[in-house]
Amino acid sequence: MQEVETYKESIIQEKSFKFSLSIIALYKQLSKIDNNPILKQLLRSSTSIGANVNEASAGQSKRDFVMKMSIASKEARETSYWLRLLNDSKWYNVDLKEQLSESNELVKILTKIVKTSQENLKNNIKV
Repeated sequence: MQEVETYKESIIQEKSFKFSLSIIALYKQLSKIDNNPILKQLLRSSTSIGANVNEASAGQSKRDFVMKMSIASKEARETSYWLRLLNDSKWYNVDLKEQLSESNELVKILTKIVKTSQENLKNNIKV
């Protein structure tokens, strides 16, 4: 089971990092148009996903791991919200469906990691 968790972590670390890079590029592009405060919220929440995933990988305990992954999951949900708001408001003439899909995938992966890790903690299995 340990190998599977390590494998999931490396995938989520890579996915969250690449996602952050894509949102940074989007931010740079759209912030040239105007100073929309939603863009700043999007940048903060999206980059926080990967930061918390990385923090979790160096967690001091199993509970710390679960806590950091839970925060990453919440940040991914917040990011999905900001993307949806920007997309549906038509503030910019861009289609954000790809970024929305990526953020929703991150939510699913992180939620699964958190639930599995919580169950393992409950059952006293190594996370």
